[in-house]
Amino acid sequence: MSREPLDVLIRRVDPDVPLPAYAHPGDAGADLRTTVECELAPGERAVLPTGVSVALPEGYAAFVHPRSGLAARLGVALVNAPGTVDAGYRGEIKVIVVNLDPRESVRFERFDRIAQLVVQQVERVRFQEVAELPGSARAEGGFGSTGGHAAVDGASGTNGTNGRAAVGGPAGGNRYASVVSDREGQ
Repeated sequence: MSREPLDVLIRRVDPDVPLPAYAHPGDAGADLRTTVECELAPGERAVLPTGVSVALPEGYAAFVHPRSGLAARLGVALVNAPGTVDAGYRGEIKVIVVNLDPRESVRFERFDRIAQLVVQQVERVRFQEVAELPGSARAEGGFGSTGGHAAVDGASGTNGTNGRAAVGGPAGGNRYASVVSDREGQ
């Protein structure tokens, strides 16, 4: 069952920037574009303006997500993904991009698509302090406690690295963690 689209007020800070738009029916994220040209050397980051600001209804937030194609093809990521745009924020939406490619620079042109904006309903909660939390099947397991990755399998819920990079697992000692067991169908 399809719901009516949510009306969100938007203002162009740059009068020429295309408004955020969905590339395909059913897409969750609307593309955000940069209004400036920028070149990032390997390892560099920049704050890119999008030329738009929004007024979200109370009870909603917008989340700035990376574009998978930029990540896969160019090594571009967002430093604080997802970035949060609160309902009360009225300033220009900006995107913190980083070039993770170890060798190649990345160049952005004016109006290149740089991120996706996902608008979601969010709950306002009331935190209630307690002496102990109720039990659960997961308990305190986190940071790879469910396994499925060679660097953590068989390590009693932790990878034993104390925050350091994991040394290669059963697939090899190349200092890179193996993703063999995470492949589809295995």
